[in-house]
Amino acid sequence: MDTAAATTADGRTGHSPDAAADPAPGPTAAPAPSRFAALRAPRLDPYWTAGFFFLTFAVLSYWRYRTLSTISWDLGIFEQAVRGYAHLRAPIVDLKGPGTNILGDHFSPVLVLLAPLYRLFPSPLTLLTAQAALFALSAIPVTRAAARHLGRRRGLTLGLAYGLSWGLQRAVDFDFHEIAFAVPLIAFALEAALRGRWNTAVCWAVPLVLVKEDLGVTAAAIGALSLIRTRRAGPLPIALVAFGITATAVTLSLLIPAFNGSGSYDYWSKIGGHGDTAPGLPIDVALRTLLWTLLPTTGLLALRSPLLLVAAPTLGWRFLSHDPHYWGTDWHYSAVLMPVVFLALIDALPRALASARPWLRSYAHHLPAAVLAAALALTTTLPLARLTEADTYRTPPQVAAVERLLDRIPDGATVESDVRPLSRLTGRTRVFWTGDTGGLAPGYVAAQLHDGRTPEQALADAEARHGRARYVVLGAADDVVVLLRVA
Repeated sequence: MDTAAATTADGRTGHSPDAAADPAPGPTAAPAPSRFAALRAPRLDPYWTAGFFFLTFAVLSYWRYRTLSTISWDLGIFEQAVRGYAHLRAPIVDLKGPGTNILGDHFSPVLVLLAPLYRLFPSPLTLLTAQAALFALSAIPVTRAAARHLGRRRGLTLGLAYGLSWGLQRAVDFDFHEIAFAVPLIAFALEAALRGRWNTAVCWAVPLVLVKEDLGVTAAAIGALSLIRTRRAGPLPIALVAFGITATAVTLSLLIPAFNGSGSYDYWSKIGGHGDTAPGLPIDVALRTLLWTLLPTTGLLALRSPLLLVAAPTLGWRFLSHDPHYWGTDWHYSAVLMPVVFLALIDALPRALASARPWLRSYAHHLPAAVLAAALALTTTLPLARLTEADTYRTPPQVAAVERLLDRIPDGATVESDVRPLSRLTGRTRVFWTGDTGGLAPGYVAAQLHDGRTPEQALADAEARHGRARYVVLGAADDVVVLLRVA
């Protein structure tokens, strides 16, 4: 009788009773490897983590767009810019003012990378999907670095905590922004820094100057980090510091003013002294932002790592600004800080685990699980919690009615719009922001009726803004009205 192999519940291989009766059993056959065993290999953990968060971020973005839940005009702004690139034209963004070149507002030529994809799939969803992919991509270096320095279990724990971090969730909830490109660049650069691969770190850091004008200083901070870590003034780190600072200076003083109609950088007005009327950063707000950045994400242990230096430029310009929007934890402004603080934690943990102080060893041992628990707890109040609600996946009938109404505006028309209808129009019409049409009387006005306003009030407001132009109500659905200019 042939030997029969049996596998017990705990995974050990034994023999069947018939085999035990055989006086001369043959060698035990090794269990056949599972066809899915290769997919569970530790080296694939970062990629599975990234794939999970890509689906999560993409689904959230899709349903926010599908239900007309856009909260900002930025999605429309960036679609107009990418649409220009996709058709081999200048990135003109009429939402910022008629004929405005976006390079004169923020210097983000990296957006041209989205042009081929947008040409194939001309939709705001293309931008939202790309952003979901970029944020998810940044989970690969974070998870990989954590596993390399702390082991597989802690690597997965911190990778999941990073993907759930409040800074990324806020950014996904903010529709689209160019900093989506900066997040993976910073993550890969700091992963290379942790491995002492400074040439690779420099290669990841240099493109930051093409993402946004302030990120050249962040690139310079990565060069300074190299000087601190290696304690020698090598030519490459010094070159990166000089390049980052010079690129920022040239961008702010020459490139942006060259594309700006006023010949200046508009955001200087938000930094610097403006007399007694300029609001100052309250100490409690600054402390709250710092604690949100460091406590639930790293348990403050990131303060023991020099990698935290890379967060200083972003926090610096935000706290120096007189615009309260930059101070807190809303919007997308903290997304670039998330890979910094998590990789700083990964850098600090091995030393803490080997500390001579028992309390610090115990704290470091339990911290990865605590960080994940904090991320999960905070998620109940953050955007991803909506994925657990059935209403998230339903399209209200009034949304379909609004879409049918907006479809009555023909392609190529000139439209004045505010936030809610805007993202349905920028891909096929020329859209201006309400009250900023440069004297042009648009063919259509799409307005959201706030605070109980009626279509007749919206009509009167439109005719007051546009002088001698006359409009009629083309239609209304839910809280959106569309007006048509008549001769």
